[in-house]
Amino acid sequence: MASLAPLMNQPHAAFRANLSLQRCRRLSLCSLLPPSSSFSFSCSRPFSSSATSRIFTVAPNLLFRCFVLSRFSPVSGGWSIFNAGNLRSSHHQFVRHATAAAAEIQVDQVPTSEKTSKGRVYHETYGCQMNINDMEIVLSIMKNAGYEEIVSDPENAELIFINTCAIRDNAEQKVWQRLNYFWFLKREWKSNVATDKMVDVVCGPDAYRDLPRLLEAVDYGQKGINTLLSLEETYADISPVRIASNSVTAFVSIMRGCNNMCSFCIVPFTRGRERSRPVESIVREVGELWQQGVKEVMLLGQNVNSYNDASGVQDVVPGSNWQLSEGFSSMCKVKTMGLRFSDLLDQLSTEFPEMRFRYTSPHPKDFPDDLLFIMRERYNICKSIHLPAQTGSTSVLERMRRGYTREAYLDLVHKIRDIIPDVGISSDFICGFCGETEEEHADTLSLVKAVGYDMAYMFAYSMRERTHAHRNYVDDVPENIKQRRLMELIDVFRESTGQRYDLQVGTTQLILVEGPNKRAPETELIGKTDRGHRVSFVNVPLRHSFDDDGERNPIVGDFVEVYILKSTRASLFGEAKKRTRLSLFQQVSPASGDTIKV
Repeated sequence: MASLAPLMNQPHAAFRANLSLQRCRRLSLCSLLPPSSSFSFSCSRPFSSSATSRIFTVAPNLLFRCFVLSRFSPVSGGWSIFNAGNLRSSHHQFVRHATAAAAEIQVDQVPTSEKTSKGRVYHETYGCQMNINDMEIVLSIMKNAGYEEIVSDPENAELIFINTCAIRDNAEQKVWQRLNYFWFLKREWKSNVATDKMVDVVCGPDAYRDLPRLLEAVDYGQKGINTLLSLEETYADISPVRIASNSVTAFVSIMRGCNNMCSFCIVPFTRGRERSRPVESIVREVGELWQQGVKEVMLLGQNVNSYNDASGVQDVVPGSNWQLSEGFSSMCKVKTMGLRFSDLLDQLSTEFPEMRFRYTSPHPKDFPDDLLFIMRERYNICKSIHLPAQTGSTSVLERMRRGYTREAYLDLVHKIRDIIPDVGISSDFICGFCGETEEEHADTLSLVKAVGYDMAYMFAYSMRERTHAHRNYVDDVPENIKQRRLMELIDVFRESTGQRYDLQVGTTQLILVEGPNKRAPETELIGKTDRGHRVSFVNVPLRHSFDDDGERNPIVGDFVEVYILKSTRASLFGEAKKRTRLSLFQQVSPASGDTIKV
């Protein structure tokens, strides 16, 4: 495993292994690791003597031939060396699973029509929205290379992609759990297994276009490695293959990389520097989605509101004109200023008046006034802002190199709510960062109470290699203290977020129907409000507020006015009133008593 250390420290990974079986001529295991955690396993359906199966999964210790696609995500770190000692206690359990899986393989013949295909693809994605969008880009590239068939079962696949990351230690442990299983699976199927080579391909997040060539290189016995980061790659010309083809919501990546150097985060080193897609390419992709029936788009980026399209800039504009949020600073200066995030939102909201727009994940430093004003003025830009705080302590913020103080953050929250009174605010928090004291932890608890968040992601800190914190600080907060502080934070958050939900009772909200409520699929539908709150309601026939199409039950993609009846402090339930359009709902005057938005 020592020889694999350089590979395991790559941001994302995917592995490929070939296992010869008595019933299956050849089995390949492979994997993809993008910016969040994910893994899965698969074993190919038996093939004729000429058939080959390739399965992608993160399984370094199992595999002797691997296809590796590496990528990371915010607050991520490198892989640790595999410790075989951790496997011994679970040996018998894994062997049982491996034996059972091997026994299920059937000797079937693949239809002749399928043999002409380059390969059937199965994929799994874990983690954030950026992972999902990146997998859609990979699928598009593979489709153009002849891998057109996507299957729903790994047993029927010849290529398996698994998207994940090691953003935190917990995610990394999930990886090793899957590796453990494959390692034992390999031992059960070790007949005729070559073990001279484990990793064939390592592919970084800016090298997806190179995947077909790398696969061919491996087939010819060559090394397949491409982990070069790019200052230009945005995949702007690639139309992603939508994983949820019938969904009314979609993700659109508008920028990649990160210029912030937060001490806990590995992203600038694994994702590269910030670069933005041209506005016209984003408008084109959103237009294609609209034609496909998509009603809501989530704009994605590591620092989405740092968007800066300088592709059409003729005369260089000094970076000093780049306006930050008041009281915030940045370690990286903008050299050339082009079209900013507010310009992009302006164009999208104007060209697609019946489509809703959300975005994630922003940095608090890039909320100039013009962005807040356009969010207030445009009804189809959701009044929901993710505002990662990370901590409520100024001293910890300084160690994190976040570029702001507690006071500056609170001032920004007040400004946001002054300009957009009905806004919903969410956040990220890290408990137990290096050197955090009880007083600093108490500052975080008081910040949560002061702001009143609608939603938050909360984690115990786990140090990742290659970060500034790893090089300069000591992870000195004991794990039991981290977990205790995390539970305290969750308790305080639940109380404050419950109040935000309770305030929605008695209001009428516009809901985009996303599908049946899983808890009552036969009778209820579910969707989200402008602020991102989930609302369920009974599925009954409704009239439209404008279209003369009679009464009918709402379907996925409809906008429905729902009067909120009750709150569970984590979701809402209401009574559906009528179907409507996004633009029409906003035109109803609150004074009429028909519609009130909070």
